[in-house]
Amino acid sequence: MTVGGDEGARLRDDEGARDGRFATGVAAVLFASLVWGTTGTAATFAPAVGPLAIGAAAMGIGGLLQALLAAPRILRDLPALARHGGLLAAGGVAVALYPLAFYSSMRLSGVAVGTVVTLGSAPIFSALIERVLAGTRLSGRWVAGALPGIAGMALLAFSEPGAEAGDGSVLGIGLGLVGGLTYALYAWTARGMMLRGIRPAVAMGATFGIGGALLMPVLAATGGAFLDSWGNAAVGIYMAGVPMFLGYLCFGVGLARIPVSVATTITLVEPVVAAVLAVLVVGERLKPAGWAGAALVIAGLVVTAAPGRRGGGAVADPPGADAVPYPIDR
Repeated sequence: MTVGGDEGARLRDDEGARDGRFATGVAAVLFASLVWGTTGTAATFAPAVGPLAIGAAAMGIGGLLQALLAAPRILRDLPALARHGGLLAAGGVAVALYPLAFYSSMRLSGVAVGTVVTLGSAPIFSALIERVLAGTRLSGRWVAGALPGIAGMALLAFSEPGAEAGDGSVLGIGLGLVGGLTYALYAWTARGMMLRGIRPAVAMGATFGIGGALLMPVLAATGGAFLDSWGNAAVGIYMAGVPMFLGYLCFGVGLARIPVSVATTITLVEPVVAAVLAVLVVGERLKPAGWAGAALVIAGLVVTAAPGRRGGGAVADPPGADAVPYPIDR
């Protein structure tokens, strides 16, 4: 009787521990998604700082901090990284280009539109990259998610005031697409290294370290305005330290405790947070067609990220890919 009671208590303790790990994982990914959603609004508090400087500070300094944190493991795995130098180099260049396009998109077309277009296009580009570079077939669910996403981005583009005049808002949407493409590319290269045996912290730390190093000359050339006021400096420190560094750390903590499908679904909070803050804090306004477009993009993200039957994802992954923790949506 005592043995049975002890076994039952042990099972309850194990279940409680699993529940605790899951709750911690959800909270960590939710925190990351919330702070990621603040980046566009935070950038508006330093209007004198250009988008190139904002992007270079956020991803550049944040990327170098991530590399520094993973430095001992990166040094131990240098031979393995060298064997996959092509993937590492492509990922580092994509990391450097991503924030320059993303923050320029938000400056030109608005926080809400820039964020929704960038994040809404990234899963579409991810699947196309897998198709073109890895020969992975696209599933029916990918089509079901891509079609409303593409329609939504078209609505956003044509609802913008600059759509008729051909001014910066349309260019901003184009840069948002570039941001989505480069984001998808560095996620794909990092994942490719992980599938080849590189530990996640090493793959991401090395990729972000190279990207961060490439962004330092951009920051040196464009970042003088950060020194003009404490407010500008505070925005730069916040962007690098909280969304880019702490946010990614929390995302990694979450991925160690919950399935990738759950984590990527939680990150759908990010564009919602960005759009709400853009309206409430920045004072942006979208036409009804623009709101409809944003809703279609987010609906496409939900379809793409929702867990399905084995093999029923947006793309058919190689064996073991389900266990690879990498940021699909950020």
